[in-house]
Amino acid sequence: MAISTGQRLLRYDRRLGARFVAGADEAGRGSLAGPLVVAAVLLDYEALRGHRVRPLALLNDSKQVEPGERERLCHAVLGCATGVAVRVISSNEIDTRGLHRSNLKGLRTVLAELHPPAEACLVDGFRLGPLAPPHTAVVDGDTKSAAIAAASIVAKVTRDRLMRRMAALYPRYGFSSHVGYITPEHTRAVLAHGPCPQHRRSFQSRAYVETLAS
Repeated sequence: MAISTGQRLLRYDRRLGARFVAGADEAGRGSLAGPLVVAAVLLDYEALRGHRVRPLALLNDSKQVEPGERERLCHAVLGCATGVAVRVISSNEIDTRGLHRSNLKGLRTVLAELHPPAEACLVDGFRLGPLAPPHTAVVDGDTKSAAIAAASIVAKVTRDRLMRRMAALYPRYGFSSHVGYITPEHTRAVLAHGPCPQHRRSFQSRAYVETLAS
């Protein structure tokens, strides 16, 4: 009998032999507009058994899940997790500090905010430096670890909700459909109206170049 994606991800974490496992991930790193959202999720593998763990059976990397299913999984994660920490990093902070530095600082912050402290901290892809809690960088971690996949779901759902709210404030840009990523529709909107305060000016985009040149 084939195991579910969630079962496979949970098995990865359980093999670490730790009770409290934290995963951290971000959403919006490659976006032209809107914030970067960083999340950390703490799972208690002593408590995650039987009916407590069943809601995570279909857990998966947020990029592999349709929006409606992501919302359901986010609800499941919040119900199963021992702790969740989220940080929203504005486009202005990204432009001032730099995307990568902002991302690493955000990941360090959310991991440090979890309580009780995790016995094992897993991060999707990045080493966070000596100021972070002891951690392991896992390449493609959101496809391997349940804790990282859970963090990816929380970060993505949080960011998508924020971008839908921004769509009401900046209706010209279509944020509710592309949530700030580069699409032909988004590029045309920036060319027609110029960037809004939510656009990252440090992002190298053809739309910005052509806007400034016109």
